[in-house]
Amino acid sequence: MAKTDFQSVDEYIGAQPEAARDVLRRVRNAIRRALPEAEEAISYQMPAYKIDSGVVLYFAGWARHYSLYPVSAQLVAEFGDELAPYEVSKGTIRFPLSQPVPVKLIERIAKFRIKEAAQRSQAKAAVQRKK
Repeated sequence: MAKTDFQSVDEYIGAQPEAARDVLRRVRNAIRRALPEAEEAISYQMPAYKIDSGVVLYFAGWARHYSLYPVSAQLVAEFGDELAPYEVSKGTIRFPLSQPVPVKLIERIAKFRIKEAAQRSQAKAAVQRKK
């Protein structure tokens, strides 16, 4: 049975097939560069990047691809043509392991997600103040 009780992102990446580890390290580094203030954690047995308002971004490795989560309709609209080469569905972007890691795109997606989180947090605070 596959290990599913990861305690760190290093442990998560280390448990992946050897061919995927370098790719996942590049994904991790891109996210960390884009979100230096985020706390790195394991959530739902995937690497997660958290700020005060909650998880901003997850990534996960699979047999033939790696994925970023969650992906909003606004994010898809913002990055439209750039996401065309990738499979986008139900809040997920799937990137083939066999292709070069689109580091700059992943960095920009991470920065977009932190803006979305900040907007959600502000909206939530505004609702609380009205009560």
